[in-house]
Amino acid sequence: MAQTDILTTKQPAPQTVLACQLPRKLYDVAQSTGAHTSSGLATAGFRTAKYLADEWFQNCYARYHQAFADRDQSEQQRHESQQLVAETEALAQRTQKDSMKKVGEHLQDTHCWKSELQRHVEELVAETDLLLAQKQRLERALDATALPFSIATDNLQCQERRQHPDLVRDWVEMELLKEAELIRNIQELLKRTIMQAVNQIRLNREHKETCEMGWSDKVEAYNIDEACCRYHNQSTDVQFYPHSAKFEESASTPETWAKFTQDNLYRAERERLASVNLRELIECILQDTAEDLRLQCDAVNLAFGRRCEELEDARHKLEYHLRKTLREITDQEHNVAVLKQAVKDKEAPLKVAQTRLYQRSHRPNVELCRDTAQFRPVSEVEELNLSLATLREKLLEAEQSLRNLEDTRMNLEKDLAVKTNSLFINRQKCMTHRACYPTVLQLAGYQ
Repeated sequence: MAQTDILTTKQPAPQTVLACQLPRKLYDVAQSTGAHTSSGLATAGFRTAKYLADEWFQNCYARYHQAFADRDQSEQQRHESQQLVAETEALAQRTQKDSMKKVGEHLQDTHCWKSELQRHVEELVAETDLLLAQKQRLERALDATALPFSIATDNLQCQERRQHPDLVRDWVEMELLKEAELIRNIQELLKRTIMQAVNQIRLNREHKETCEMGWSDKVEAYNIDEACCRYHNQSTDVQFYPHSAKFEESASTPETWAKFTQDNLYRAERERLASVNLRELIECILQDTAEDLRLQCDAVNLAFGRRCEELEDARHKLEYHLRKTLREITDQEHNVAVLKQAVKDKEAPLKVAQTRLYQRSHRPNVELCRDTAQFRPVSEVEELNLSLATLREKLLEAEQSLRNLEDTRMNLEKDLAVKTNSLFINRQKCMTHRACYPTVLQLAGYQ
C-alpha cells in the first residue's frame, strides 16, 4: 500500500461514491511506431518490450477503479443479501405465524364442530333410550289388551247361552260389541305405532352412527392439527416433504367441509325432534287408549248392573205372581172340590124327586091326578136339573181355570228359571270375569 502512495500522483476517488456513478474514463493507448517499438508480430503473443510510464499509470488507475467497482458491487450485494435475509426471515416468521394462527382457528372450528357432534350424539343416545322405553310401554300395553279382548269375547259367548225369551240384543250386548271393536282398533293402532317407533329408532341409530363417524374424523383431524400447532423450528421430528404442498383432488373446500357437518347435524336434529314428537304422540295414544278402554269397561259394567237390576226386578215379580198363582191354584182346587161335592149332593134329592114322580105315576084310574102334590115334584126335578146343569157348567169353568192356572204356573216357573239363569250368567260368569279387567296403569304400559 506504501508503494501505491508513492507511485500515485493523483488522489483516488472518494470511497463513498458508488461504482455505478463514476464516469467511464477513456484512455488513449500510445502507439509504438518508433525504431525500437514492439509493433509487429511481437504483439501477437506476449510483449517483450517495456511499458511506457503512461501505460503503467493507466494500468494502475484501471486496477484501482476495478477494485473500487468490485468492492462497491460486493457491498451492494452484501447489503441486498442482508436485506433479503431479513425480509425472508420476517416473511418466514410472518407466514409461519399466520399459518399457526390459521391452524389454531381451524383447530377451534374443529373443536366446536366436534363438541356439537358429540352433543348431538349424546342427545340422540338419550332420545333413543327414551323412545325404547316408550316402545316397551307400547308392547306392554298391547299385551295388556289381550285380557280385555278375551273378557269381551267370553262375555259375548256367555250372552249367547241365555235362554228364550232372555236371548235379546239388549244394551249389554251392544256395549260388549262396542268394547270388542274398540279393543281391536286399539290393538291395530298400537301395532302401527310400534312399527313407527321401530323405524324411528333405526333412523336415530343411523344418524347417531353418522355423527359418530363425523366426530371420529373431527377427533383425528383435531389431534393432527394440535400436533401441527406444537411444531416449531427447533422440533426434532420435522423433515422435508417436497410433494406435501400439492392439493389432493378429493380434498374438500371450507364451504363443503362446514356444510357436510351442518347437514349431518341438521338431519340428526331433525330426527331427534321427530323422535320427541313421536314420544309425545305415543304418550297421548297410551293415555287415550287406556282411558277409552276403562270408560268402555265402566259402560259395560253399568249396562250389566242395570240389566241385573232389571232381571232381579223381573224375578221378584215372577216370584210374587208365582206365589199368588199357587195360592189361587190351591183355592181353585178347593172350589172344584166344592163344586163336585155340590153336584154330588144334588144327585140324591134328584133321585128322591124322580122316584116320587115315578111312583106317583102308577096311581090307578082317577087317582092319577095333576094336583099340587104332582106339580111340586115336577118343578122340584126341573129346579134340581137346572142347578146341576149350572153346577156342572161352573165346575167345567173352574176346572178350565185350574188348568190355565197350572199352565201359568209352569210358564212362571220356566220364566223364573230363565231369569235365574240370566242372572247367573251376568253375575257369576260375566261380572266375576270382568273383575280381572286390567288397571289403567297396566293398559298404559307402566306395568
